[in-house]
Amino acid sequence: MAVSVRDVAAAAGVSVGTVSNVLNQPDKVAATTVERVQTVIAELGFVRNDAARQLRAGRSRSIGLVVPDAGNPFFADVARGAEARADEDALAVLLGNSDENAAREDNYLDLFREQRVNGVLITPASDDTDKLLRVQASGIPVVLVDREVPGSTFCSVSVDDVEGGFLAARHLLQIGRRRLAFVGGPEGITQVAQRLDGARRAVAEVPGATLEVIRMPALTVLHGRAAGEEIAARDVGERPDAVFAANDLLAVGTLQALTLMRTIRVPEDIALVGYDDIDFATAAVVPLTSVRQPAQLIGRTAVELLLRSISEPDGDYERRVRFRPELIVRQSTAG
Repeated sequence: MAVSVRDVAAAAGVSVGTVSNVLNQPDKVAATTVERVQTVIAELGFVRNDAARQLRAGRSRSIGLVVPDAGNPFFADVARGAEARADEDALAVLLGNSDENAAREDNYLDLFREQRVNGVLITPASDDTDKLLRVQASGIPVVLVDREVPGSTFCSVSVDDVEGGFLAARHLLQIGRRRLAFVGGPEGITQVAQRLDGARRAVAEVPGATLEVIRMPALTVLHGRAAGEEIAARDVGERPDAVFAANDLLAVGTLQALTLMRTIRVPEDIALVGYDDIDFATAAVVPLTSVRQPAQLIGRTAVELLLRSISEPDGDYERRVRFRPELIVRQSTAG
């Protein structure tokens, strides 16, 4: 049977109120009493019913975070940054993986509302904000992570993906490549569309340069490998001389497929650029040139913005933070 606060109070020879103060406001209790109560707590193995306390307070000590792919190292780093900042305020981060599925995303949002989280950080699966507006209307602030929704009033932390796509394609053009291919994911993913837009802008500035789009159903290593195999199966004259992948997972898969074809050399025959600059980028068989996003800083900043929106709902502060990407050049384009 679980040990109760009353059991602790009886064993320590104090009131229930004193035990409560030791747990929540120890500065109001004499040091000797705090020590005695804490000794009894340890001896009895008492565990406080935090859920009940949260219900009385109307809020939990947690933040909800919904990402589209928890297996992607980029989002793992975003979560790590969010956890580090939340921990500074004794808050926990509850992680949900939507897999870009709107129904799963809705389920997590409902769960977080039931858990009375302090706020929600989310990379939404679409631009449909009705569900997020309902969450916010219930008194739970929402911050968009690594994505903006045009026309919305939500706080957001993102990266200029149009500039990132421009940097990637311009680099390939600057090293003399003219037949570029963009390996991307579903059109509905805002970041993918923006990176493609940036690449198109760079290509448009160079006469004679072309950009082919190879669309994949998901942003994974497996689908990158499929794109690489499709490119490798072409006749030499029909292959692109450079590939810009919408993220590093696609780039790693593409690299795997190309390097298995011993007649194709990276970067001599096909230069390759990824996006995100995850740890795998440096560890690849040919280290990847990649567009770096400050993943942990994005997560950390999102929590800071969330806490600010809680403490100063009408305060005068920047509600949309956008970081600039950085091109990191490695052997896949500079071998």
